[in-house]
Amino acid sequence: MPDSGPELAPVIVLVRPQLGENIGKAARAMLNFGLTEMRLVTPRDGWPNPSAGPAAAGADEVLEKAQVFETLAEAVADCAHVYAATVRKRGVTKPVVTPEEAAREIHAASQSTGSRSAYVFGPERSGLETEDVAVARAILTVPINPEFASLNLAQAVILCAYEWSKNAGLTQPTVEDLLPPAPQEELEGLIGHFERLLEDKNYFWPETRAAANRLTLRNLLTKPAWNHLEVRTMRGVLSALEKARRPRDQA
Repeated sequence: MPDSGPELAPVIVLVRPQLGENIGKAARAMLNFGLTEMRLVTPRDGWPNPSAGPAAAGADEVLEKAQVFETLAEAVADCAHVYAATVRKRGVTKPVVTPEEAAREIHAASQSTGSRSAYVFGPERSGLETEDVAVARAILTVPINPEFASLNLAQAVILCAYEWSKNAGLTQPTVEDLLPPAPQEELEGLIGHFERLLEDKNYFWPETRAAANRLTLRNLLTKPAWNHLEVRTMRGVLSALEKARRPRDQA
């Protein structure tokens, strides 16, 4: 049952979820941040649910592995650390942690003792009942606008999954490698091109300001550290402007 790997990832437990679409969205949120084990406690519309697949947007492996349990206690029987996600304590006295604090505790527990952990979320409309919270070791909540303390199921899941993922060794999405700055020769050509066009317009007049204006122009053009493609593009722009001006100059 546990996920394989150097560290046991926490499980996501949805207690009495109501809509298949929300289960699918929760699965999508999980897989975004490397969580794959979902457990369902008496889903209202049964399981599997045909509405979950489209909402999961490709997180099929989470749905296919999802397990169904009759009670929350059974769903978290192998978990030593259980966090009940709820806005209020609901009359139960337990430690209260944020998603960030819970994530640190989960990583520490997995690395030190190899114990499993679970995030528990309640039904969309009412949230966890007092009896559900009583099963947990701690209450997990987030600082939230008291005038609108409403998160949907997938939002709550993604908050916890994201905080856990920060120390899970996930890699950043691939980004395009930046090209190196253009050689100085190409940059000098660009600066010279600018100066030639500006001289035609008497930009460097009066002569007493010419040296300072040229220096300012050079600093302006060297600051962006353009690569050779960007320099080439800028030279093309200047050439196009130069050609477009000639017929009028001749007229």
